[in-house]
Formats: sequence, structure tokens, C-alpha cells
Amino acid sequence: MAAQRSSLMQSHQSWTDALPLCQLCGVGSAPNCVYGPDGKGTQSHPNEDGHFCFSTECCFLYGVFNGYDGSRVASFVSQRLTAELLLGQLSTGHTDADVRRILSQAFDVVEKSYFETIDDALAEKASLQTQLPEGVYLSAQTQKIAERLKALEQEVSGGATAIVALILNNKLYIANVGTNRVLLCKTTSDGQNQVIQIGRAHTTDNDDELSRLAQLGLDPVRLRQTGLISGQSSTRRIGDYKVKFNYTDIDVLSAAKQKPIISEPEIHGGQSLEGVTGFLLLMSEGLIKALESAHGPEQVNQEIVAMVAAELAQQSSLEATVQSVVERVKRLHHDAYVSGRQRAPHCARHEDMTLLIRVVNYTLADGSLTPTQGGRIYPVSVPYSNHQSTSKTSVMLSLVMPAQGTLTNGSNTASTLEGDTPTAGQSPTATLQSTNTHTQSSSSSSGDGSLFRQRGSQAAQPDETGRVPPYVDFTQFYRLWGSDHGEGQGLSGDLGPQ
Repeated sequence: MAAQRSSLMQSHQSWTDALPLCQLCGVGSAPNCVYGPDGKGTQSHPNEDGHFCFSTECCFLYGVFNGYDGSRVASFVSQRLTAELLLGQLSTGHTDADVRRILSQAFDVVEKSYFETIDDALAEKASLQTQLPEGVYLSAQTQKIAERLKALEQEVSGGATAIVALILNNKLYIANVGTNRVLLCKTTSDGQNQVIQIGRAHTTDNDDELSRLAQLGLDPVRLRQTGLISGQSSTRRIGDYKVKFNYTDIDVLSAAKQKPIISEPEIHGGQSLEGVTGFLLLMSEGLIKALESAHGPEQVNQEIVAMVAAELAQQSSLEATVQSVVERVKRLHHDAYVSGRQRAPHCARHEDMTLLIRVVNYTLADGSLTPTQGGRIYPVSVPYSNHQSTSKTSVMLSLVMPAQGTLTNGSNTASTLEGDTPTAGQSPTATLQSTNTHTQSSSSSSGDGSLFRQRGSQAAQPDETGRVPPYVDFTQFYRLWGSDHGEGQGLSGDLGPQ
């Protein structure tokens, strides 16, 4: 019976194996980590996140899934949801209402299909539970039953949250279940990059979710105070049979008139991408929480977009870009823990982290470019800094503008999705801000690139001694240093590097 269940859960994988992967996106990840007193980290469980990124003749489909209590649900959903959307269900003739209906139906079918795969296990578990005698003494037979019950519990437990992005007819649709997040960063007509969070997390901090649950007879004040429901913060999730079928046994949910924790997605779109230049970010809850733990929740969206923009300006592939951003978040989280400062107690551990970047008419830098090989390199101004006020601020970036107008993705070079891309003649400075941002925060850096342009074409060539001339003349610095420290003016010229 167990073999049949396993076969059923794996049978759907062949349905999507032949689907082409999208070449306009990249995915990065990092496993969960628990830090010891010495700052060294260890992984507490196998990675439970999942993702997909496919393209067909008519559409693009992306998803990030945050699993918990095992990866079974996230893996099942990432495979089966693709089959429910990309095997002929969508076409260019569908209206916005059609697309939203198809997305909603797909989530419903996927969850029902998942529960079908564990029906036998749940029935066997219920039967065995009736055979356990009361009391603490266990015979050899009852010990065997207890071990089997434990194995069955591991097989059927767990759930997942999901964020899915669909691009059809050059329109963007977002379907969200739970606590993952999607950001759209697009360049506005005045040359700024606008950061838009599409949708909100389904938690007890979401007033709309509290209102939904209150209509089912639950106490919103108590829900907000409780926070976690059966160990998770999400009020919408896929799988998790305990909160779906046994919610009357959960104190905070017991008064509900019907199933309170649902898998119905909140759907946004379609939002036109006509003329849009920028990128789309899909993030798992683990990535969001890690950055919030390290720096606080106030500027997470701006910080992650700044990191992405800075890496896009330097990397030549989306895979390198996205993995660099994930690693940066991981380091920030670790550094906050070992610093022993205010945020350290919040950073003792982090969950699995997944980030998916999908570019839209965005030109990647050529990583092989130098300041003398074409392309203009501009230093990044405060791309990773958290030294910003908690008021409404934005982050000013100076970006690399490559000489070429094509998208370079690993070894593949392709035209961008639609419209024209920025050229090297355009201003490289981009302001990253939320829709309600009005003020700016920027460090003072040479954003015009003049420091690099002063370097001649032969500056990188070693002289007869094998030394490379410095990029900057420090004579004035050494003269002032010598004056402040009582050195003679005659010695100031000898204070430089030897």
C-alpha cells in the first residue's frame, strides 16, 4: 500500500519533464541554518523549499514554494500545479477573468489531488490508533504499532505556502497562498525604479484575513494574540491535514463554522507589462524573515531590490546574480548574530531561503567588462546599507551600463522580452523606492564614474619593476598625514606604498 502511494505521488512528474525552462530567470537558494555559540552554523533539516520556471509558446510560469514539516507537499505542488496550468489549459484568447478562474481551479485541484495520495495513510493511521491500549505499558505488539504510527505521521504531515507568477499576453498575474512575497521593480517615465509589492502575506496581522476568519465565528483579537496556528504563521496553506480536517481539535480554531485554514489563492492581475523595464522577484518566507531578523522589517523590500540591482549591474548571468543576493542575505543574517548587538537574539537561526528573479526588458552587465574595455562602470552607492531612517526613504544606486543591448544569461544570449532596452548613453542612476516613498537617502560616492575614466588605457600595464601604477594619486593625503604626525615635508613623498 505504501508503495502504491509513493508511485501515485511520483507519477505526475513525467507530465512536465518535457516543458522548456525559462531562460529569462534565475533561481538561488540556501539551506536552513542554526548557529552555535561559536557562530558556526549547522543544517537542522533537509531543504523543504521548491520552485519552478517554465515557458511555453503562449506564456511563462514561475513559482516559489515554502514547505514545512518535510518537502513532500512543496515538491508535489511544484510538479502538479505546472501540469494543471501548462498542458493546454491556458491560451492567448483567455480574458483576465478566465485566467483568474483557471488559476483558482488549479490550486483547488492540486490540494485535492495531494490529499488523495495520503487518504490510505490517514485511514491506516486512524485504524491503528484505535488499537493502542490505554496506559503507559507497551507490549512488543503495541510498540510495533506505535512505530508504524510514527512513520505514518511523518508521511502525511506537512504543508506548503506558494507564490506563483504567470505572464500571458504580456500581462502579469500573481496567485498567492500564505507568506511568500512578490515584488515588481519597474522603471518609471522619469527614470526612477518603482518597487511594488503585489499582495500581502496571509497571517493574523492581515486585517482582511482576520475579517474572513471572524465571519467564520473566530475571535480576531485572540487570533492576533496567538500569532502561530499549529506552528505556522500562515492562515492559508496547501496540505497540512491537521488544520484542514482536525481544526475542531485546535483550541483557537475550534469555534469555526467551516474550514478556516484554506488553500484558495488571492489572485492579482492582469497587470500590463507593455513598455515595462525592470525585474520580478519571488521570495520564500525564509529569505524575507532572515533579512527582517538581521535589519528589521521596515526596509526589507528596498534592501532586497537594491541588492538585486547592484548584482545585475555587475554579473553576466542571472544565476550568478540571484545566488549572490541569497548569499549576501545569508551573510548579513550571520553577521547580525555574531555581532551580539540588538538584532542578534532574532538571528539564532533561519529557514530555507529561495529567490527567483525574472527580468523584463532588463540588460545584464557583461561581467568581463573593465573600465577600459567598453561599458561604463559606476560605483554602487549604499546598495547593502541598513543605515537608513525608519521613515519613508529610498535607496540611490549608481549602476553599470554595459555597452551591449542584449540579455546575457549564462552561455545563452537572447533578445529581451519586449520593447527597447536602456543603452549606455542613458543615465545609469536609478532610484529604488516604494510607491509611497518621498524622501531619499544616499551616501556620497563618485556616481559619475570620473575616477575610473581618469585611468588611461595603459594604466593596468606593469612597469619595468613589475608594479602596477595606483589608480589614485595619494600624494596630498601622505603630505597631510605627515604634517599631522610631525613628519618633515621632505619625507612626505616617501610615505606611499613601497
